[in-house]
Amino acid sequence: MNGAHALLATLGANGVTTCFANPGTSEMHFVAGLDDFPEMRGILCLFEGVATGAADGYARVTKRPAATLLHLGPGLANGWANLHNARRARVPIVNIVGDHATYHAQYDAPLQSDIQALASGLEGWQRRSSRADDVARDTADAVRAAYGPPGQIATLIVPADVSWTEVTNAPLDWPRGERQMLTTPDESQLSRAVELLRTKRTALFVGGMALSAREMALAQRVAAATSSKVIMETFPAIMDHGAGIVSPERLIYLAEFAASQLKDVEALILIGARAPVSFFAYPDVASVIAPEGCEVVDLCPPGTDSNAALAFMVDELHAAPVALLTGEAPGAPSGALTTVTLAAAVAATAPEGLVIADESNTSGVHLYGALQFAPPHQWMTLTGGAIGMGLPLALGAAVGSTQRVLCIESDGSMMYTLQALWTMARENLDVTVVGLSNRSYAVLNYELRRVGAVSDGSSSQRMLDLDEPTLDLCKLAEAQGVPSVRVTTADELVKALRRSYSTPGPMFIEAILPKGLN
Repeated sequence: MNGAHALLATLGANGVTTCFANPGTSEMHFVAGLDDFPEMRGILCLFEGVATGAADGYARVTKRPAATLLHLGPGLANGWANLHNARRARVPIVNIVGDHATYHAQYDAPLQSDIQALASGLEGWQRRSSRADDVARDTADAVRAAYGPPGQIATLIVPADVSWTEVTNAPLDWPRGERQMLTTPDESQLSRAVELLRTKRTALFVGGMALSAREMALAQRVAAATSSKVIMETFPAIMDHGAGIVSPERLIYLAEFAASQLKDVEALILIGARAPVSFFAYPDVASVIAPEGCEVVDLCPPGTDSNAALAFMVDELHAAPVALLTGEAPGAPSGALTTVTLAAAVAATAPEGLVIADESNTSGVHLYGALQFAPPHQWMTLTGGAIGMGLPLALGAAVGSTQRVLCIESDGSMMYTLQALWTMARENLDVTVVGLSNRSYAVLNYELRRVGAVSDGSSSQRMLDLDEPTLDLCKLAEAQGVPSVRVTTADELVKALRRSYSTPGPMFIEAILPKGLN
């Protein structure tokens, strides 16, 4: 029984049974240990950013942590962007990073780096195991820290010699990192929120774990009883959506329009969400979205029991149940493939229980509205703004869920983590990927103008175009082992989606859209 065995045994005792890995020399004892712990599902990813994004997707759908296994500081650096997205999603991840043997660090070998410094930017928990006998306790502490609340990235650094050294005192029962209770809402903040709802033009700003069907229904009751509004954050980690579920107004991405959305609000009550700010700074545009003089009450910071807070307000305000809006999903579209018909095709074909990983960016502007009356589903978005999360997120969600997963992925973002398709094929996961080919970083065409850097020259435009040569997304997917089809009309997209949902395993659909802005 060595340190790597102790790590695997403790993970298993704590219900962490999935590890998304891109290992190297320092992690070989963990890899070898998988043969002795068949309950741990090791999933090979061909890039660290795929492993970390997959752990994020797994945690979003299961509410439990997966482990990652990364190789030294450069491996952590390669996976950092999707760990950043997971940090912003407030999900639990046990992030295991191998390191050089303790006695080898003094020689400054080529892969030597400051892993702790890299991990500190994730603003989570971190620890370095120094002895094989410490690994079990450290692992249990990492699981406990990952759960939070709120969920966070718990990084455990395991030097190679700690992995291969024999444990001298293996426990009869491996330690457990017990989950902590959600924080109780502050009573004074609850009272102030109720007072504002009764006396001022107020909006409930919901996000995080408050986007379950149950909690959105409570929020709607509060808003209806007080003539208030319910607005959700722009990029939710995961939310219940579709027919029979409250569909809140979504905060607009563009800061100028978001500010107009909130211009009459006198009080903003945060429930599981952060105070809204502009995604970037722009000339002559305020960074803070709420109007000047608006009182902001941080009622339920991440990790707080938002359901309890909403239930309290429902009782205090005698807020009766509210009839849900009813309607029908769009019919199957035909004709040209545009952003509007794309959204209609997705909504018209979506099966009940579908899990959607949405990195459609500018091409998906109509999706949220089109899916309002589609069969109930879950919807995940880009929480941290670091593109390249869609494919890995879908991969992890498919491992953690029994439902079909749909990934809607823009061509530019897809190229960051294309390797996720290989793992989908290897694991035979039920994932449908719609790759949106508009041959452009379309969002940057918007941003070029919004920041005032207007230019019509060919040199600047060449930095935003994704042609010359044009990416052949179908061939890229087929090279990863995923069956593929190209569609150019809405009719073809509908047919391909329906076929994919009825066929086990992964499928890739390249959807050709008009170039550039849509």
